[in-house]
Amino acid sequence: QVQLVESGGGLVQPGGSLRLSCAASGSIFSINAMGWYRQAPGKERELVARIISGSSTNYADSVKGRFTISRDNAKNTVYLQMNSLKPEDTAVYYCNVFVRVQSFRPPSYYWGQGTQVTVSS
Repeated sequence: QVQLVESGGGLVQPGGSLRLSCAASGSIFSINAMGWYRQAPGKERELVARIISGSSTNYADSVKGRFTISRDNAKNTVYLQMNSLKPEDTAVYYCNVFVRVQSFRPPSYYWGQGTQVTVSS
């Protein structure tokens, strides 16, 4: 019903930058929220940043001031600009959207396939 295509991951040196993108497509009536989570080896998946319909955002304390989430409503796309990357940011990053596929149905969460971000010298 809803497909998410992520891009932008890769290998970057400490202090570098990356920009992740996630485009949602399919049967979409409205998108209530879009966000990014990450999971490092041996750790639980955690929220990185989220943007609610409109412009309300929230960030994990560990990325505040370094990461910026934004959204293009016309393209159903969410971005994560990551600056001043640290080795501890290394993880698989997952796009997550809270989508209503029909007006009379409650919204549901959908996940992307994940994109690897590695911060290493």
